[in-house]
Amino acid sequence: INMYQKIILKNKLRALFIPLSNSKSITTLILVNTGSRFENENNNGISHFLEHMFFKGTKKRPNTFKLVSELDKIGANYNAFTGKEVTGFYIKSSSEHLELSLDILSDMLLNSKFEQKEINKEKGVIIEEMGMVKDTPMHYVSDLFEELLYGKNNPLGRFIIGTKKNILNFRQKDFLDYINQRYLAGNIVVCIAGDKNKIPLAKELTEKYFGKFKNQKIKGYEKINEEQKKPKILLHKKKTDQTHIALGVRAYGLKSKHRFALKVLSIILGGNMSSRLFVNIRERRGLAYYIKTSHEAFTDTGYLLTQAGINKEKIFESIKLILKEYKKIALKGVDEKELQKAKDYIKGISSISLETSDQIANFFANQEVLLKNITLLDNYLKKIDEVKKEEIQKIAQDIFQNSKLNLAIIGDHKKEKNFLDILNF
Repeated sequence: INMYQKIILKNKLRALFIPLSNSKSITTLILVNTGSRFENENNNGISHFLEHMFFKGTKKRPNTFKLVSELDKIGANYNAFTGKEVTGFYIKSSSEHLELSLDILSDMLLNSKFEQKEINKEKGVIIEEMGMVKDTPMHYVSDLFEELLYGKNNPLGRFIIGTKKNILNFRQKDFLDYINQRYLAGNIVVCIAGDKNKIPLAKELTEKYFGKFKNQKIKGYEKINEEQKKPKILLHKKKTDQTHIALGVRAYGLKSKHRFALKVLSIILGGNMSSRLFVNIRERRGLAYYIKTSHEAFTDTGYLLTQAGINKEKIFESIKLILKEYKKIALKGVDEKELQKAKDYIKGISSISLETSDQIANFFANQEVLLKNITLLDNYLKKIDEVKKEEIQKIAQDIFQNSKLNLAIIGDHKKEKNFLDILNF
């Protein structure tokens, strides 16, 4: 997968084609540079709601059943997703059905009806989805962490799913207005990955099905204010047997030269079962069932985060231990052996994850949408290989500071102050 072709249609829509040998499947992914980050307080949640509405019927396929039956009939794998900066729609099928995939995806995005009665029905579905998220503290705690980090006044700090009030208020006009602002050719990447014999046809058909998107000037997003003077806490009181925490620090975005080192650092800390935190907190002390460290990067900002589910009686001990591991890397760095192990892990996991046409389409399209520049897998792994232990220690010293520290908690605890007392390096 170190080869791809890119074309730009007359309307400025970008299309990527990745030919794969020995593949009989093909994935068509439409990635739009929109999501909750491009919303305001009054329409927060519309990107996600709209993603649902695109499956509700077009003039040609008047309802959900008609639309999805065509895909089920050919055994296709299809879905959609909404993030803070991207929204995606994909169909993966046997490559002989390529044209049907392009026809359906373009039909959904260009000709959906958005009938008010369907909008009203979907409100109930989304409110149930919201309840499900809130009832899953392991996932909900990371939403709370971003709210704490960026604040409710900035779109990055708001929930992708939106607010109940907004969901209940949305009307057909809201969806049409939003499409006219965001679903524009210059904001869309079509990525087709799979059976190399079908790529010439894919190029031909892309113009036919996606040449109709309008193009006009697109608004950017609200900048982030990263100013923070001292540690911050968000305590969500809930009667749970286990306390769920998200403990992390402000770090770097996708455009930062440090993002490769940050990736390696997150693996060393808590990226797998032989990582420092997993061994120390779960294996040696039995304090948590799950504990993992990851790094999230938006285009201009990001963070490093450790999440864990911990017995509520052991919560203070666990937080102190996580902070101690953070600080240890800032003070003492890492050794060559540990660094190499993390790099090899990233290489292995990257190669495995890019074995299928849908993952490959994701890998290429995300970079094109967010960075307008593609780093091929070999080059990405080369950048990982170039990470030096000195850089790991340097970024650890930069990010592991009290003024960048944030803790979100879901659990049966009374006072934030008790946590603030121990939240420091």
